Amino acid sequence: MTTDSELEEKRAHVRELAAEYLERGDLTGWFDALYREAEGNSEHIPWADLEPNRFFKAWAEVNGLKGNGRRALVVGCGLGDDARYLRDLGFEVTAFDISPTAIEWAKRLHADTEIQFEVADLFEPYRGWLGSFDFVLEVYTIQPLPMELRIKAIDAIATFVAPGGEIVVVCRGRDDDEETPQLPWPLSRADLSRFEDSGLAAIDFSDFIDDDDTRRFVVLYKRPA
Repeated sequence: MTTDSELEEKRAHVRELAAEYLERGDLTGWFDALYREAEGNSEHIPWADLEPNRFFKAWAEVNGLKGNGRRALVVGCGLGDDARYLRDLGFEVTAFDISPTAIEWAKRLHADTEIQFEVADLFEPYRGWLGSFDFVLEVYTIQPLPMELRIKAIDAIATFVAPGGEIVVVCRGRDDDEETPQLPWPLSRADLSRFEDSGLAAIDFSDFIDDDDTRRFVVLYKRPA
């Protein structure tokens, strides 16, 4: 079991790696670099628990989420555990990540499923995905991106939601006027209001402190039919 000090050491390495790539002007290249470094050992990826995100899973259970054959998209899917969870709930799942290494890894882990894993850039998505998904899941993809990409990322994610479709966003939270000293940069309600500017309505907003004393938001948005 990973100790708190070991986890913080891994997070520190992620921050160093991200800073190195940001200095070169490569805002997202560090994701694949981290997965390559891991060499198939998920313990080197701080967010890779090999199980669905516990905050999303809790939300899904409370709200009785069911797929019923609807189309779902997982943004920044990593090793694919959230994608598998949605598949088990009855969704037809597509999942993407910018990291080719992560996608190949996810395909191996979930080879017994029909999940469609794709290498894709959030900012240059397949046009056929735009406005095509009944359910979109975004877990921790926005918060590690540089602040200057935040609005662009939210706008891009919102475009995937079909008329009448929904999106759940899971992230670290902060007050609107709170400083964001280091990666991962938490989101504020003001940051997230960009989803509403993109035509989505906030249906449910959970704001809580988890058992690690970290503030979290789990938010459900819906696009009008």
